[in-house]
Order: sequence, then structure tokens, then C-alpha cells
Amino acid sequence: MAVWKIDPVHSEIKFKVRHLVVSSVTGQFNNFDATVEAEKSDFTDAKIQFEADVNSISTKNDQRDGHLKSADFFDAANYPKITFVSRSVTKKSDEYEIVGDLTIRGVSKPIKLTATYNGTVKGFGGTEVSGFEIRGKVNRFDYGLHWNGLTEAGGVVVGEEVKLEIEAELNRAQDAKQAA
Repeated sequence: MAVWKIDPVHSEIKFKVRHLVVSSVTGQFNNFDATVEAEKSDFTDAKIQFEADVNSISTKNDQRDGHLKSADFFDAANYPKITFVSRSVTKKSDEYEIVGDLTIRGVSKPIKLTATYNGTVKGFGGTEVSGFEIRGKVNRFDYGLHWNGLTEAGGVVVGEEVKLEIEAELNRAQDAKQAA
């Protein structure tokens, strides 16, 4: 069984949500961890575990970041982590479908993600490195993130749909001790 760890220096966990109906706000989580276990070199039998630290959220606006960490949204004081555990990985032509359980604010819901496998190469020091581009969508209301406001024209301040964009670079662990 090969064990792979996400390289946080060469990976990004980003999201995008509509703001005031006409534009989008983007953000990311700066602290996260992921482990992938797979026997097959094409990752079709992969088991994925991921977590992000809610307190590391960044939208390049301190006031907004504080609001997102509050009980109106992620409630970081009571739910400091967002987690994902895969159920299956299926290759569909050039892409992969990843199905798993996403947990936000203590609420777990199944989601489907689409991944592009960019291949595996030898990196520095001979370590095997694999790259993936992962996309998905979730409805924030499904996870209890209900806060919203209305503009003077009656439009909502924050959209329901959140787009996920993940750039993941994985390093193969040299042995089981390094993966822990």
C-alpha cells in the first residue's frame, strides 16, 4: 500500500462564492492536511482523508475572515476542522469521480468531486510526486451556514453555492513511519 501526503507548499485549497449577485469572493484555507492510500498506480483504489483548519481561512479581508469564523458561518470555536473522507474513486474517461463525506460544522453530507490526474514524476531527492486538480460544488445551507443579508434591491449578499477548487501535489511517503 502506497501512502501519499499532501505537500502544503505546492497545494491550494480554494473556494469561490457569489457576492451581491454580480461578482464572486474567493478564499482559501492556509492550513490543511491530507493522506491518500492506494495500491494501484492510477489511484482508482485510493482512500482519501483530508482536513482543513477553519481558523486558517483567508479571503484577504480580516473583517470578513472573522465573520466567516464566527457562529454565523463556520463556528470555528466549536467546529475547528472541515473534513473529507472518500468512499470511492472512479475513473471516467480522462477524469476521476471522487465520492465521499464532507463534514462542516458537525454536519456530514455526501459530495461528488471531479479530479484531473496530472501524472506522477520523480521529484527532488527521488521522491515520487503526483498532481491533481479537483473541482466540486456544495450548497452552504446544507451544512448550517445560513447567514445572509439582502441588498436594497432585494438581492442576496452571499450565494448558496460554493465552488471548490483544489490543486493537490502529493508526495509518496518513503515508509509507513513517514506517513504517520
